Amino acid sequence: MNKNFMASRISGFENSIFSEISALARQHGAVNLGQGFPDFDGPDSLKRSAQEAIHSGKNQYAQSQGEPELRRAIAEHSKRFYPSFGWEVPFAKAIGAGGKPLGRHAQLAGGIPVAVTLHAPDFRFNPIELSTAFTPKTKAIIINTPHNPAGTVFTHQELIMIAELCQEYDVLAITDEVYEHIIFSEAQHRRIAAIPGMENRTLTISSAGKTFSFTGWKVGWTIGAAELQTAIRRIHQFTVFATATPFQYASADGLRLGDEYYKELSEDYESRRDYLMDVLTRVGLEPTKPEGAYFIMANIEKYGKNPDEFCEWLIKEIGVAAIPPKTLYLHAKDAAPYVRFTFCKKWETLHAAAERLMKLGG
Repeated sequence: MNKNFMASRISGFENSIFSEISALARQHGAVNLGQGFPDFDGPDSLKRSAQEAIHSGKNQYAQSQGEPELRRAIAEHSKRFYPSFGWEVPFAKAIGAGGKPLGRHAQLAGGIPVAVTLHAPDFRFNPIELSTAFTPKTKAIIINTPHNPAGTVFTHQELIMIAELCQEYDVLAITDEVYEHIIFSEAQHRRIAAIPGMENRTLTISSAGKTFSFTGWKVGWTIGAAELQTAIRRIHQFTVFATATPFQYASADGLRLGDEYYKELSEDYESRRDYLMDVLTRVGLEPTKPEGAYFIMANIEKYGKNPDEFCEWLIKEIGVAAIPPKTLYLHAKDAAPYVRFTFCKKWETLHAAAERLMKLGG
């Protein structure tokens, strides 16, 4: 067949590195600290909530904008955790299949992405580079905080800087905040939407998968002004349309869990982070301590391999999987010389990985 049926705008898209690394890890029996999903389940109470929703007949198409019970829970959650939000959260939300559809979708829509790199080793942006990225042609900025893969949590001053540029250039802010509750003691998560002047030009995206350790449920949502929600719903009805109804009810119950759950979540992940940080440091991988999310970036420069080569070697020779993070960068060269490890794993998984990583020495 000579005709190329692939659209030019997607011809440069590569296969998922996450699937490739996981397959290679299975093939070689490696401990997988690559793909960022927990190897444990979230609260049993939420499993029962999903079961009860199924048994009570909540099994047909959900409302495209999300079941009312989940929308109410999202609004309550926002008022509870972000009391300085300063405005009434609209009742209408767009509920989607997770919170992922961002960067590549901008390209599919004909947008031209411009990278503002978070520079190692502290993984923060250069204010001049940020300012230079804004032009009269800029339509939107995508902000990820807490950040994957760097673990950066933007400070209030950094968010103010972004907000001022958004207002100066009349730009929409799209914020990916799916790790909002996986925050460590040295950081505080804030919403840019709470900054004066940003309430009507910000779409805040979050999801249930990371907070409740049920990534397969794929329940995500946006919070924003009515005009923005209207635009999203018009697209949403022809793409995802609706996500699994029973999981929406269970996610609503999750958002209403007590403060102790959220406190223990961050404390537990902080313990796992500190453990893996110590292991990586002892074997000479030069990790950078994340402020949030559940990933660690480690410098591999001394091994003389690029991230792809190192991750393949690590799986085959050491028996541990990490991710070459190029797929998370607009320009792959900006990812070197780092690889990403995840610590959203059982303690026995982390201990098994540590035992194997010790072969690297110091």
